[in-house]
Amino acid sequence: MAAGSPISISCSGEQRAELEAVLQSPSFRRAPTLAHLLRYLCEKLFAGEAAQIKEYSIGVEVFARGASFDQDANSIVRVEANRLRKRLAEYYAGEGAPHRLHIAIPIGQYVPEFVATQTPCETSPTVIEPEAHGVWQRCRERLRGVGWGWWIGGVAVLLLSSAAFVLLIYHPAQLAPTTQETSPGRSGEGQIGPPVGEEVRILAGASRSFVDHSGKLWSSDAFFTGGAAIKSAVRRIARTQNPDFYRSSRQGNFRYDIPLKRGIYELRLHFAETVYGPEGAEAGGEGSRLLAVRANGKTLLSNLDVVADAGASATADVKVFPDISPAADGQLHLEFVGQNGRPAILSAIEILPGLRGHIRPVRILARQTPYYSNDSHWWSPDNYFEGGQMASYSAPVSGTDDPELYETERWGNFSYAVPVAPGKYTVVLHFAARHNEWGQSTSAEKTAPVHLFNVFCNGKALLADFDLRKEAHPADVVVRKFGGIEPNAQGKLLLAFVPVEGYATLAGIEVLPQ
Repeated sequence: MAAGSPISISCSGEQRAELEAVLQSPSFRRAPTLAHLLRYLCEKLFAGEAAQIKEYSIGVEVFARGASFDQDANSIVRVEANRLRKRLAEYYAGEGAPHRLHIAIPIGQYVPEFVATQTPCETSPTVIEPEAHGVWQRCRERLRGVGWGWWIGGVAVLLLSSAAFVLLIYHPAQLAPTTQETSPGRSGEGQIGPPVGEEVRILAGASRSFVDHSGKLWSSDAFFTGGAAIKSAVRRIARTQNPDFYRSSRQGNFRYDIPLKRGIYELRLHFAETVYGPEGAEAGGEGSRLLAVRANGKTLLSNLDVVADAGASATADVKVFPDISPAADGQLHLEFVGQNGRPAILSAIEILPGLRGHIRPVRILARQTPYYSNDSHWWSPDNYFEGGQMASYSAPVSGTDDPELYETERWGNFSYAVPVAPGKYTVVLHFAARHNEWGQSTSAEKTAPVHLFNVFCNGKALLADFDLRKEAHPADVVVRKFGGIEPNAQGKLLLAFVPVEGYATLAGIEVLPQ
C-alpha cells in the first residue's frame, strides 16, 4: 500500500488499536472533549454508519445540543472539529509520527480517514484555525459535502477566506447581517466556546478596516448619520493593546442605525478622551465633556464623563450592556448626544451574540494571542491592563492538565480594569510558580524570584501577603476563586496586583457572572 493512502472504511483490529493509542496519549487524555468527539466519529465509521456522520447529529449526540440544534446559528461542531484536526496534526508530528496508521479528519468533512504510511508523516493534514463566526466561517461552509480531495479543499478554503477578507476590508457594509433570527445565548459555563452568531465591529471615524491583536476584524465607519470623523495625534492610549483604533473617533451629535438579526446581543461601546488632557489638542480633563447614549430610545448612559470614568485622559474606556435587541425594524438605533455644550465622542462599537440576563464570561490570559483551553473555553489575549511586563517560559508547569495556559505571565506592579455590567461576579485568578524553570537544587532556589504581593479588587483586599512559592508547593499552579464581587461605580472590576517583596505575577483572569 502506498504511503499516505486511506484504507478501507471497514473496521480492522489495527484501526481500533490506533484509535486507542491516540485516545490514551497525554495530549488527548487532557482534552476529554476532543477525545469524546474522535471516539464518536471513529465508532460511527467502524459500525458502517459513515453516512450518518453529519454536523447536526454530532451537535445533538456529542455536544448535547438537543433536537432544536441550529447548525447555521451555532458553530460548535465546526469549531471543535477544527480543534480536533489541529490536535491530531500535533500528535502525528510528535509521539504518533512512527505509527503505520494516522487518523485524519479531512477539511470540509467529519468522516475520519485512516491513512497508511510506511514512514513517519512528513506532511501533516492542513489545519485551519477555528474561526467561530462571520464571513470566514460562511466561506468554509460552502465546501461542505463537495467530493473533492481534502488537500484541494484545504487550498480552496484558504483562497476563499482570503477573498472574503479583502471584500470585508473594501466593502464594510457587507458586515450588515440579514434579518433572520439568531439563537439566544446560553449560560456561559454550560457552553463550549463563546456564544455564536453575527458579530459587528465598527471603528467610529475610521476610513479603513483594522485587525486587532486578537485577530478580530473591525470595519471602517458605517451606518452613521451626523457628526464628524476626527483623528487624534495622541500617541499613547492606556489599558489597551489596540491604541490605533482609539486615535480615530466620531464627534458631535450623531446616530448609528445598524441592521441586526433578531436575538439577544451584548453591546460594548469604546471611548477614549483624546481632545482634553495633557496630550490632547485642548487643555482640560474631568468635566470637559459630558455625553448621553440611547439605544432604541432607551437611555443607556447619561452625563458620561469619559475622563472620570476611565480614570485619566487618553485611556481606553469600555462600557458593557447585556440584553440588547434590535428594534421592530430590524435595526439597533444608537444615539450619541453632547450634554454640556461639547460634542459627544465615540471610538468604536462592538455588538456580540449575548447571554440572556448577564454578560458573556470574560477570560483573559497574559499573552499576545488568543487561546482555546483544553476545556474548550475561549481566552482573549491580554487586555485592560496598566503597568507590569510580559514574560514567557519554556519549562512546562505542574499541577494542571493544560500547561500551555500558563506559558506566559504579567509581572511587576500592575492593574486590570475589567469592564462589566451591574451584577455579581466570580473572579478566578490563575498563578504559576514555575519551580522547574528555576531548578530544584538549593542553589537554584536562591536565585528564584520572590513573589510576595497583595491583590485588591476595587480597593478591597482579595489576597494579603500572598507568597506564590509557598502557596504553590509542591505543584506550580495556584488558582484562587472569589465570589460575590460587584463592579465599582464606573462599571469596572479594578484588580490591583501590588508587590510586597519582589514582584506580583499573574497568568490569567476569569470573570464569570453569577
